[in-house]
Amino acid sequence: MSTVTEIKVPDIGDFKEVDVIEILVKPGDTVAKEASLITVESDKATMEIPSPAAGVVKELRVKLGDKVAEGSMILLLEASADEAPVPQPPGTAEISAPSAAAPKSAAPSTAPGAASEPATEPPAVPVPRPAPVPLEPVAEVPAFKPHASPSVRKFARELGADLAKVRGSGPKGRITQEDVQAFVKGVLTQAPATALAAAAPAGGVPFNLPEWPQVDFAKFGPVELKPLSRIKKLSGANLHRNWISIPHVTQFDEADITELEAFRKDSGAASEKQGFKLTMLAFLIKACVTALRQYPEFNASLDPAGENLVLKKYFHIGVAVDTPDGLVVPVIRDADRKGVYELARELADVSKLARDRKLKPGDMQGGTFSISSLGGIGGTAFTPIINAPEVAILGVSRSAMRPVWMSAKGEAGKFVPRLMLPLSLSYDHRVIDGAAAARFTSYLASVLSDIRRSLL
Repeated sequence: MSTVTEIKVPDIGDFKEVDVIEILVKPGDTVAKEASLITVESDKATMEIPSPAAGVVKELRVKLGDKVAEGSMILLLEASADEAPVPQPPGTAEISAPSAAAPKSAAPSTAPGAASEPATEPPAVPVPRPAPVPLEPVAEVPAFKPHASPSVRKFARELGADLAKVRGSGPKGRITQEDVQAFVKGVLTQAPATALAAAAPAGGVPFNLPEWPQVDFAKFGPVELKPLSRIKKLSGANLHRNWISIPHVTQFDEADITELEAFRKDSGAASEKQGFKLTMLAFLIKACVTALRQYPEFNASLDPAGENLVLKKYFHIGVAVDTPDGLVVPVIRDADRKGVYELARELADVSKLARDRKLKPGDMQGGTFSISSLGGIGGTAFTPIINAPEVAILGVSRSAMRPVWMSAKGEAGKFVPRLMLPLSLSYDHRVIDGAAAARFTSYLASVLSDIRRSLL
């Protein structure tokens, strides 16, 4: 007989919902009591959920990315009669009967001499079967459940190391932090070429690149090792994928925002009384929505097969926010339904949440088009990387007063000082042609030069 138990998330403290970032078992795995089942992460901590009993995993009820809370179902665990006596002493009396019944074939000879015969017979049939159970898992179980502490697991995750490939040097093959560091150091020599080759499209020509140069920088002078933040590690992999897999082209343009800036300053006092600042970015979001309505292919995504364009009827604008830990892109939802004041207030709120590390995963999902503004820092132009699965991103640099040649009907032309805003539109060339991109930036510039167009 065997019993199936529902394994649920235990008390995890004050956290209402946490993300499942790692699943450490799979159906069919044999787990011991207190063995880790899944790893969950909140904005403050990472923790592993242990198994309250030993048994065999029958069915998983969670997947990567799920949000769980106390009482959420993790999996179904079957405690088999053959394995229960060892980890679960209370049930030994009941379970020992079936296990004693199993060797009934040897019952006719109960003498010590006869008992030794079955022990010699198993090498041909029974023993080879039990023997791999304790021995093979030592080699195979680590492939999906390596022997390592939670802190070492977290360290490996942060470095992107697969513990199943790391050889442990600790007691009973336990993986230490030094083992992970040695493994990563050994892989680094091939990492850049391997990553590029893996990113090559199926059937495409593989990258044939020389090995990444290995340099001992300390030989040339003092150095300091500064670990990347978790945000930079996560975003770095996504940016690398997007840059490799999307054919980027960037269209540059300028918008005359002389009148718009004057209007923003005149309207700024009213917003400051309400506790927020009316920024140019709020007007940019409004202008982008107007341009996206006019050119819907920019508010779209390619389907997984790359054969259809998914045109979105909603306008969720991602806005890049610079934080001490790295760049994050919260999403302003339904920007088409909000006024400039409301957009400015929401921008202030999400920017504060981002810098305080209080953004939820859902706050950065569902975007249809992104804006990366460096106007508060400087620069004249740059090439922003598209945030897949979007097909375009707008980069904005610092505005500057420039002489612009202007002429009116019947009047001689002259240079006039105008406040010009540099625009850098990166787009997916599989979806958008250069002519369409030029039309988009030209139309966007006309909306910014006369914001009344956003009302049309």
